[in-house]
Amino acid sequence: QVQLVESGGGLVQAGGSLRLSCKASGSIFSVNYMGWYRQAPGKQREMVETITGGGNTNYTDSVQRRFIISRDNAKNTVHLQMNSLKPEDTAVYYCNFDLMMITPSARLENLDVWGQGTQVTVSS
Repeated sequence: QVQLVESGGGLVQAGGSLRLSCKASGSIFSVNYMGWYRQAPGKQREMVETITGGGNTNYTDSVQRRFIISRDNAKNTVHLQMNSLKPEDTAVYYCNFDLMMITPSARLENLDVWGQGTQVTVSS
């Protein structure tokens, strides 16, 4: 089995910063895609920022020049540095990995895995 564990959420004032982390554990062969998504109350889940195995990133326009995604392949970890936070950034943030795991029968299997979510609240 593979699990993603998130950390770093919390309460911050507008203009402040937070750093989210998400670490994968289990029988992992490789991780291709890593991404952060968020869901605000009453809204659909949206992509925040993603990063491929080759380091290519993609982000939603509202976080441009404020959020930075990075990955540590050796630790199967992705980070999201969030600066200049705004009240509209308030949401539950989820990490998502597309990875190859090693099954008990020693085969490779592709998995799409989500973290449990971490709350980010930005006060005005």
